[in-house]
Amino acid sequence: MPRYAITTFGCQMNVHDSERLHDVLRGAGYVEADGPETADVVVLNTCSVREKAEQKLRSEVGRLAKEKRKRGEMVLVVAGCVAQQEGQQLLARMPAIDVVVGPDNIPELPGLLGEISLGGLPVVRTVFDVDAPRFLPARDDGAPRGATAFVTIMKGCDERCSFCIVPHTRGPERYRASGEIVAEIRSLVAAGVREVTLLGQTVNSYRDPSASLPVAPDASLDDPDESEFAALLFRIAAEVPELARLRYTSPHPRHVTPSLVRAHRELAVLPRHVHLPVQSGSDRMLKRMIRRYSRAEYVTRAAALQGAAQGLTLSTDIIVGFAGETEEDFDATLSLVREVGFRGLFGFKYSERPYTPARKLADDVPEDVKSERLARLFALSEALVGEHLAALVGTVQEVLVEGPSKTGEGLVSGRSSRNEIVHVRGTAGLEVVGERVDVAIVRANKHSLEGELTEASRQQSRTRAPRPRGRRALPLLVTE
Repeated sequence: MPRYAITTFGCQMNVHDSERLHDVLRGAGYVEADGPETADVVVLNTCSVREKAEQKLRSEVGRLAKEKRKRGEMVLVVAGCVAQQEGQQLLARMPAIDVVVGPDNIPELPGLLGEISLGGLPVVRTVFDVDAPRFLPARDDGAPRGATAFVTIMKGCDERCSFCIVPHTRGPERYRASGEIVAEIRSLVAAGVREVTLLGQTVNSYRDPSASLPVAPDASLDDPDESEFAALLFRIAAEVPELARLRYTSPHPRHVTPSLVRAHRELAVLPRHVHLPVQSGSDRMLKRMIRRYSRAEYVTRAAALQGAAQGLTLSTDIIVGFAGETEEDFDATLSLVREVGFRGLFGFKYSERPYTPARKLADDVPEDVKSERLARLFALSEALVGEHLAALVGTVQEVLVEGPSKTGEGLVSGRSSRNEIVHVRGTAGLEVVGERVDVAIVRANKHSLEGELTEASRQQSRTRAPRPRGRRALPLLVTE
């Protein structure tokens, strides 16, 4: 049987797309290889949000081209956002590529590979499914799954932020019927999944195309920022009560409405953490970015979420060095980080992207200034995170165990409901993967916690029935 390998660059949406690539290829009779060096088909699932991701693609294609010259039968596929962005131009610039396939054309990959195997010419397939959106559910092959899973509820984006290429690479917003979403989550839970993360470029702008959701509590139909996302959360909680945790990413601040705040107040399945991108703390920058909210509006909505559930924490995304950013603008960002008290952030230096409105603005912040500002931002974030983690030493936290710890010390690791990474001792001989356990925190590391399984959780684990083993995780290259 032909063998395949997938390498993923980028965000959770790309990780989810790679899972569907696995499903599609396995369903067509392919088996997973140990790595690209032994694969007949190598798939690079790409990200184009930042320039560095494209640089990584060029480097990886160059490396694989040498391997391909040794083994002429290797087929090289470029999928994902760079595929959608560049299309035919990729074949012109990188002759080693055989197939270019966009995110909406993943189901067509086996057929395209079949054409190549019969001597067909390199092919490009990058067509949005606007008229008849397709959402590939996880393939139900009877195999046990890991403790966590992603479920796409929408794709595309209508926001048109001036710096962002996503509307070009993912197309306009298309939504998945709520019944299909609930059915996939129910199937995943039956296969052993305990935590689901709902995915969408602006996940909380969701609207049900089947019009089958009741109006959520506190939803205002007159509010242009209102959506049916909260109603979807209430339906999932009601119809899949066995689900332990329900996360979502990435929401847009303007859709943090009273109905969503109420969902966080009332639904125990929602963890006490939200990743809420802000991008800048300067009103002038937010306007140039076309973010459609002010600093004051962001702070108000962030505070509403923090007040919805005891101890709820926020993390965020921030761009430094956007076109025209002054030191005063950057200081406003630092002050916002302090005011909101983010417990983590992803910071990036602005890089001009093709097909974006910001290209009309001068990228006039020097690279060394961007680097210096990013370092200051990270220093502040590290200080806030450090204080937060240190304050948790001596407490007991509920942790959903996801698997062996990457520390390699015989520990297991998972996340608390607030998304802190926790490495857990005292689990030898116990079946705890996929379970929620109480952990006494004994140490704070730079970005994680360490703790001991409590005696009560140890006794519960001894009497609990063994849980099915999950699948191996996908390889992931996260761009910075």
